[in-house]
Amino acid sequence: MKQIIIKENEAGQRLDKFLHKYLTEAPNSFLYKMLRKKNITLNSKKADGSEKLVVGDTVALFLAEETIAKFRGIAATKDSNTGQCTKLLQAEKSMQMYHAAYRNIGKLDIIFENHHILLVNKPVGLLTQKAEKEDISLNEWLIGYMLSSGAITEEELATFKPSVCNRLDRNTSGIVICGKTLLGTQKMSAMLKDRSLHKFYRLYVKGSLCQEMYLEGYLKKDAKSNRVTITQKASGRDDMKYIATKYIPIAECGEMTLLEVELITGKPHQIRAHLSSVGHPLLGDYKYGDSSWNQSYKKRFGIDSQMLHAYRLEFPMMEAEFADISNLVITAKPPKAFTDIWESRQWQHGIQEG
Repeated sequence: MKQIIIKENEAGQRLDKFLHKYLTEAPNSFLYKMLRKKNITLNSKKADGSEKLVVGDTVALFLAEETIAKFRGIAATKDSNTGQCTKLLQAEKSMQMYHAAYRNIGKLDIIFENHHILLVNKPVGLLTQKAEKEDISLNEWLIGYMLSSGAITEEELATFKPSVCNRLDRNTSGIVICGKTLLGTQKMSAMLKDRSLHKFYRLYVKGSLCQEMYLEGYLKKDAKSNRVTITQKASGRDDMKYIATKYIPIAECGEMTLLEVELITGKPHQIRAHLSSVGHPLLGDYKYGDSSWNQSYKKRFGIDSQMLHAYRLEFPMMEAEFADISNLVITAKPPKAFTDIWESRQWQHGIQEG
């Protein structure tokens, strides 16, 4: 018999959803049969799976150890040298991956951290989430970091995995929001969805811009080429998504402008493609930008990716569990390339001081 005491990151979900996470290989029919036969109970009582779990609840599995091991993904393996059988959790490979990600990526710039969330300044070149199975991303680094600091245990990872809440392109730097707890992840994801958490980017674009602008349009993504196109009209197509991008010039030097951009909507490649569509491509953007302009800066400064930095977060008024981040404003130091460009030019300040 196995007893599981429900903790913070397991509470707030249905019992059947929790069981699916804990016994990942068990079919629905098996789980509901065990509930009906009281081989799985909640607080020593019969349950049907629809119950909402709270901290301190006890889930009891009156199942054989071998059955639990089987449905948790434990496989029997034989040591080639001794001939003895050992049990190996498939999750062990994941644990090794998390620790390797934390070790290989190394120390990152953590801007803010509390019990529920972590804000990290992602460098250029690091994936936010895996693109391929073998990739190592910020997501794996986060779990490795929390394992190493004791903020989460291997056992707890069976039913809850910390994760990033917003995504940045590999070559975009800046603030990534990470959920350390289930409540933190849910709260940040909800705020990103309803746009109550405001995100601002800084970037260099070609040309001189001196006025604040609110750009609107429609975006279509081509998954095969991983490119988007921007039009002014939707043309009645379901695959055209409305976008809005607001920018404020910080400073300009004639050939380029440092902008601050607020994403009113958040679509793939929105900032890069939207500004390029109005004649102001990002410096270093080889997908939507000006190739010859980019090459000149690559030769001088070694710039080979878009100068796009997730610079600032502004939290709204918050209460209870999140009172410590109520109205908090967080900024992330731009990478060295941003500073190098700034120091190489004589700038005229725009609407807002930089």
